[in-house]
Amino acid sequence: MTTVETPQARCNVGVARCDITPPPGIYHRMWGAAAHDRATGVHRPLTATAVVFRDPAHPFNEVPQATAEQVLVAVDHCLLWAPEMNALLTTVCQQASVSRESLAVNFSHTHAAGLMDRKRSHLPGGELIAEYLEGLAVSIARVVQAARQQAQPAIITFGAGRCPLAAHRDFPDLASKQIVCGFNPDGPTDDTIVIARISASDGRLLACIVNYACHPTTLAWDNTLISPDFPGAMRELVEGSTGAPCVFLQGASGDIGPREGFVGDTAVADRNGRQLGHSVLAALEALPPPLTRFAYKGPTISGATIGTWEHRPLRAEDLARLERWHVRRFTVDLPYRGDIRTLEKTRQELEDWSAQERAARAAGDAARAADCRAMAERMTRWLTRLEVLPPGPTFPLPVVMWQTGQAIWLALEGELYNVFQRELRNRFPGVPIVFCTLLNGSRCTYLPTAEAYGKGIYQESIAVLAAGSLEMLLASVTTQVQQMLEV
Repeated sequence: MTTVETPQARCNVGVARCDITPPPGIYHRMWGAAAHDRATGVHRPLTATAVVFRDPAHPFNEVPQATAEQVLVAVDHCLLWAPEMNALLTTVCQQASVSRESLAVNFSHTHAAGLMDRKRSHLPGGELIAEYLEGLAVSIARVVQAARQQAQPAIITFGAGRCPLAAHRDFPDLASKQIVCGFNPDGPTDDTIVIARISASDGRLLACIVNYACHPTTLAWDNTLISPDFPGAMRELVEGSTGAPCVFLQGASGDIGPREGFVGDTAVADRNGRQLGHSVLAALEALPPPLTRFAYKGPTISGATIGTWEHRPLRAEDLARLERWHVRRFTVDLPYRGDIRTLEKTRQELEDWSAQERAARAAGDAARAADCRAMAERMTRWLTRLEVLPPGPTFPLPVVMWQTGQAIWLALEGELYNVFQRELRNRFPGVPIVFCTLLNGSRCTYLPTAEAYGKGIYQESIAVLAAGSLEMLLASVTTQVQQMLEV
């Protein structure tokens, strides 16, 4: 081998960002075990970053068709429930003149941003939710417009790095005879970082995209501050070094979380973020100049005969391949589980747990009251999920795929177990695949592996899809990726 190729792409790209930090005092209780309701302050600001991708062959002076544009918005929130998500998408599409099918929102999944549920307006801080959500939609519409206006010819250079932050989080607690959601040092994990460096035609760095699979659950029930969790410190470090926006995209992290997490100390979140940030910077430094390949130059006589290499510009025929552009949007019908709970049963359990909480408080049993409150919160969230599930025997899971040059971008709804992205990358070696989960929310919740069912694992206990759904989705997406690469 006398040349080393780096996957690249040429297309039109625009990037813009805005601040979306909720006000202190807003409803914040994301965790069932949390004793507080209101956020007491802000650890780090939350952001929304729009990245607009366009077919390089599409004229700038024409309104792009849905197949010529993909708008990706990275948002610092855990997720939005279906009613709030639909309202946001409707507003953004109307105000930014973007087609619904072209808009993909990817949530960073931070669990410290607050729970933006309009049905909680009666709770402390809930009175601020409606106004915040209305402003959020307007802000995202504006940032999408700004990104579209800034779209310009760009080169995307893809690379990969490693970071040990992410760890398996299905831990067998032998003492209590259950599998808990926590660091499992013996479980499989995925330390892969996929990097997409976006450069202007003159070489200026426009943005860096970081794709990493790890639940932002450093901060948990003891934290009362609004925070992006570890992506915040990661972005600060990378942007301070590069001077360009750093965009975090959450990968398939259903069973993956930080080694050290579920704490209230924001210093731990910052430490986790810097760990990832330093790995990102190392991966960026390893990338070659845009539109080059690394080629063997020849021997040089010295104390030893040295073999030298150099970066050479790509040829015209190579550049044409970098302008490949394809978009596919489809749904995969996945079966609901046969034992899915009913609305009637869930409402009754909510009443029962609420009654037990009141009784425990009356008896002065604070620990019991806290547990009952957490269980009541579980039932409340179950109702929220069940009420919006599409009718019928199957769930139509949306998938968005687009190809830029030699890479595939893949956005899917739900929280997928990590084996999905590991296996897909194994099936297409040499092809960078950027995974964006939580596409426009997560009505279907988790997609665990078939073998995870029946073991009492949290992710399986709240999954609404039947065992084997993840494997069915993997098979369908594999076929679509193969077809896209063959076009």
